[in-house]
Amino acid sequence: MKKIKKGIYFILGYCGFNPGILFTNIQYFAGYLLDLKRVKKYYAKNDSLWKFKYYPILTDKHDQSGKARGQYFYQDLYVANLIFQKNPIRHIDIGSRIDGFVTHVASFRKIDVFDIRTLKNDILNVNFIQADLMQPQKELIECTDSLSCLHTIEHFGLGRYGDQIDLDGHIKGLDNMYKILKKGGLFYFSTQIGHNTIAFNAHRIFSISYLLNLFQEKYEIISFSFIDDKDKFHTDVTLSEDLINNNLGCKMGCGIFVLKKL
Repeated sequence: MKKIKKGIYFILGYCGFNPGILFTNIQYFAGYLLDLKRVKKYYAKNDSLWKFKYYPILTDKHDQSGKARGQYFYQDLYVANLIFQKNPIRHIDIGSRIDGFVTHVASFRKIDVFDIRTLKNDILNVNFIQADLMQPQKELIECTDSLSCLHTIEHFGLGRYGDQIDLDGHIKGLDNMYKILKKGGLFYFSTQIGHNTIAFNAHRIFSISYLLNLFQEKYEIISFSFIDDKDKFHTDVTLSEDLINNNLGCKMGCGIFVLKKL
């Protein structure tokens, strides 16, 4: 029953309808009318000073002060802090979230950002270059001592962002990123972890063992952290054989690797 309800909510959300917001608005509408009555009573005595408009916001009344949760929230803050501590000569990012990780880093240093999508805004300390990292970038070979790609590689080659369909797109992307990084440079990498899955055209999910095979003989693993399916953040985890085999109990978690190029 729970899965059916979740499926219905997904379909309705896909069609632009959010039942949760509707029910919350209905729940707090009576309170809004009471507040409105009090305000209108005061406004009637002071209408010469203020223009009055109706603009009901009902979902914030008993909400938290902010949404300090979720994979992007934890990974963006965590990796930005690591880069702040390392203070590399140059930092390049591949496709990470502009309104999260990139702006975190841009708040204290310059950052070069490569993405297959466009960016029309000019942002302080952000040098944006539109590029397809599934294609070789010969002019960038060994050009940086610090590189990041957060929650991005799982989309390569699935066409979601206008990229070409290529089921080996994630491998080609990682190969090109390896070439961009200097020997001894650090690669901050995150992606979805669980059983190897292609959820077309949204994303892939990678098993830990699959990722480790991709990194073998290319990188030394400096640290590994992850966010589990319940949004709990685990830092500096030692990857035992059992944890690798069961993907840390995740179906769609987020693994965060700090890698050093060999």
